[in-house]
Parts: sequence; C-alpha cells; structure tokens
Amino acid sequence: MTRAEEPETKMLWLLVLTLPCLGGSVPVTSDPGPGTELVGIMGGHDAADGAWPWQVGLWFFDPTRSKWSLECGGSLIHPQWVLTAAHCIPGRNPVTQHLKVQLGGLRPSYSDSVQVARIIRHPKFRLEKKAEGGADVALLKLEAPVGPSNLVRWIRLPPASLSFPPGTRCWVTGWGDVAPGEPLPPPYNLQEVEVPIVADEICRQQYLRIDKVIQDDELCAGSRERDSCQSDSGGPLVCKWRGTWVQVGVVSWGESCGLADFPGVYARVTSFLPWIRGHIHSSP
Repeated sequence: MTRAEEPETKMLWLLVLTLPCLGGSVPVTSDPGPGTELVGIMGGHDAADGAWPWQVGLWFFDPTRSKWSLECGGSLIHPQWVLTAAHCIPGRNPVTQHLKVQLGGLRPSYSDSVQVARIIRHPKFRLEKKAEGGADVALLKLEAPVGPSNLVRWIRLPPASLSFPPGTRCWVTGWGDVAPGEPLPPPYNLQEVEVPIVADEICRQQYLRIDKVIQDDELCAGSRERDSCQSDSGGPLVCKWRGTWVQVGVVSWGESCGLADFPGVYARVTSFLPWIRGHIHSSP
C-alpha cells in the first residue's frame, strides 16, 4: 500500500480546514518526556516549530471538486527544488498549476504555499506498478528560489557511500494518519517519530512472506507502532551524520502502518544522487 492518501479520505485536508502556521524560534528536537502523550505520524508526537525546516507539504488541486487538499509531504533539498515520492504525482501528464508546495509551516496552510514550475518523475518509475515497483522519487522545481530562515532551510543529501547500520535511530515527519484509516486530529500539527533502520535482508525476507519485493533502491525503517503512514508519502527520513542531518529516505509504501514484522519502506536517496544532482545542476 502506498503512503499517499486514498481518495475517499482526502476530505480531511480540504482547504476549508486550513489553519494558520505558527511563528517562533528554532528549538532543538528532543524525545518526548515521561508522560508525554504520543499521537501522530504513528507513535510520534508534535514537532516543535522550526525543528524540521526542510519539511514541505504538497497541495493538489482537484478540478472535479474545485478544491485544494494536502495529500503528501516532501523535503526542500535546494533553494528551488523539492524531493518527494513519484507516486504522489497524479496522472501521466501532471499539471504544474495544480500543485503547490507549503514551506515552513507546522500546520496545513495553503496560503503559505508556492507555485511549482516543473515536475520530474524518475524515468524508471512505472505508474502501473506504483510505489512497489521502485524508483519512487520525483523532483519539483519551484517558480523561484526561497531564502533560508528560522522556519525554512534545505536538508543535506548524503554522500553516495554513506549507509547506516541496522538499529540506527532516524526520524520521519509528516501530517499523515496516526493509525491505519485514522487521520491526524485537530489542530493538525506536524508529527515526528524516531524509527530504527531495519537490515535490508531482514526486511526483504519479511515482505517476501506476503509476496512483496523490496527493491535494491529501497530501504526499511520502523518498529511496532512507530512508523510513517498514509498521507506521509514523499516526506523525509533523516539521520544524524557527523553532527548534521542528512536525508536517507523518501516515504514510499508499506504493509499497513506500525506492524512489527513490516517496517515502512523508503526510496533510498543514495540510489538517486546522480539523477537528483543532474537535474539540479543542469537547471538554469
């Protein structure tokens, strides 16, 4: 199952529910303290203002309903480029005017979004196979570069040779469901959850039991009740490396959410570095 929202549950994110984003300083992201209520992405909790300044939300326009809705996440990887999941982009010929990117907000806010000028899905992504076919990455070029601030900053991409051992604690963020079929409740604050990297071979064997294949360009992370979920698709999985955050994965798919034997599946960012950099560096 992809981690994009199913059409019948998209109504939560209709523009009428848009809330103002918050302002403030840049606090340090920390684990929830004893007694903190865990709600969110799945097993997560409210993110602090400015904690994940590269997190973006993707707003799509539905011509049949004449409504905008927030359906996926993404990450700012350059002043003018966003990385997201290819399966988030609808149709064979997506319309740039029907897609906007929200920057720097903790809560869904269409008014804080910027227009997309270009949509580039990875050439190996297959619409008919969806996320499970691999190559589930896409680039969005913004109409104009954005400047860094307390609330907006781009995430560093990892060196091509970088890999994290199983058990490494990383973080995933998003506005997605807090449990299968259960949307994030008001006030719709961005959620964060710490998830462990799962060994490739273990994840591959677990998914083979249900006849699903983990591709070479995918990695797995998560544990029981700590996972990304529907509507988190396209969002970033980030890990600390030499004192700085790097993005190692893009939320892609999984078997339900938060199951002990089926961690979340992510597009492996190091598999796509030449493609990403080729587009960014060749762009005028």
